[in-house]
Amino acid sequence: MSSPATAAPSPTGIRRIVAASLIGTTIEWYDFFLYGTAAALVFNKLFFPTSDPLTGTLIAFVTYAIGFLARPLGGVVFGHFGDRLGRKKLLVLSLLMMGGATFAMGLLPTHASIGVGAPILLTVLRLVQGFALGGEWGGAVLIVSEHGGDRHRGFWASWPQSGAPGGNLLATGVLALLAAVQSDATFLAWGWRVPFLLSGVLVVVGLWIRLSVSESPVFLAAQAARGASGEARGELPVVQVFRRSWRQVLTAVGARFGENISYYVLTSFLLVYVTAHLGLPKSTALNAVLIGSAVHFVTIPAWGALSDRIGRRPVTLIGSAGMAVWAFAFFALVDSESFVVITAAVTAGLLLHGAMYGPQAAFISELFDTEVRYSGASMGSQLASIVAGALAPIVAVELLKDHGSSLPVSLYLCAAAVVTTLTVAFARETRGRDLARTGTAPAPTPGYDRKDAAGTLSA
Repeated sequence: MSSPATAAPSPTGIRRIVAASLIGTTIEWYDFFLYGTAAALVFNKLFFPTSDPLTGTLIAFVTYAIGFLARPLGGVVFGHFGDRLGRKKLLVLSLLMMGGATFAMGLLPTHASIGVGAPILLTVLRLVQGFALGGEWGGAVLIVSEHGGDRHRGFWASWPQSGAPGGNLLATGVLALLAAVQSDATFLAWGWRVPFLLSGVLVVVGLWIRLSVSESPVFLAAQAARGASGEARGELPVVQVFRRSWRQVLTAVGARFGENISYYVLTSFLLVYVTAHLGLPKSTALNAVLIGSAVHFVTIPAWGALSDRIGRRPVTLIGSAGMAVWAFAFFALVDSESFVVITAAVTAGLLLHGAMYGPQAAFISELFDTEVRYSGASMGSQLASIVAGALAPIVAVELLKDHGSSLPVSLYLCAAAVVTTLTVAFARETRGRDLARTGTAPAPTPGYDRKDAAGTLSA
């Protein structure tokens, strides 16, 4: 039976918490993905001009990756203070930092105006974006996971995950709309700035909603217990994570590995592949990602809900094993150059990605104890962002540039999915763990027994 700390709140209360996290993560991912889309379509011309379009795009994606390098540092800093001061304060700060950096990008002079100073300033702002996002993910999923009850945690915690396709949907939609109503010359001259400046308005809305939510009851209970016992804070949360929970960190990294790489290949790299390799209009890729992201957005919570019924591991394995196969079918379908077929390929790929991504928030939250949960979840997820997500567009573009074929990219995507499949296959099932408990053994949720919750193999 769930403890009071993790008993489900009222439907109105949990929906308000979910809405605040979803809107906040959507805005933050909008800001982050906007850079990736612009790197594929605009920044290679305005900030990194070269004679070879693929080389310019590759350089633009290198600065795109730099944002990922800052994410673990953001995870450490935000995780430390999130475990000490609470989830809510840090979520407000991350939104302000991300929105401010994105708005500033919309005001930057280009290479034609100030030369090398333009890409330097762009890179600095990208670092700020990465630092902010490194602290956002852990806090957003934890504040929902720790408010929701044990029985439906997979469903509720998956909604902040929908902020990723929601942000991508918003960023791609705005760029697609501008590309449709403006000429290429106008879009390059000033139109690309509009979605970056729009971030300022979105941040105001996000802050208004995010400030209205309450702090995590699980965190408050743990804080009160420490105060009542007179327990000293002791070593830093990040030190505790690597000393006592390094296996859980590696499990989180492995679980996110194939998910990260597949997402950026299916979205960011696709824009390069369709425009530079196939020579199709950018609207073809933008609209395909737009439609696929809409389906992705609404199906992620369905995968999260399914993980409440059959477990986090089986749902994740559906996605990772499926992606290992789809890696080869995906490019074969995209090579048809048919908009309908390309859209179907992207949508199917994102459905499989959702099976990995939907249960992930609950799964990673359930790996760690309350005192180090923000730090542990942030470090596990953000280390994966460096070794997987940051390099995915760069590796894919380089493979395409060197071989002129999609087959090496398919092999790369397949290998990433296999890593996640093996990691999750040998991981402990976490469904049903009471987040107020200490230790790593999950507690059963009413409706299934402890054997079901514990799984068959430990990490």
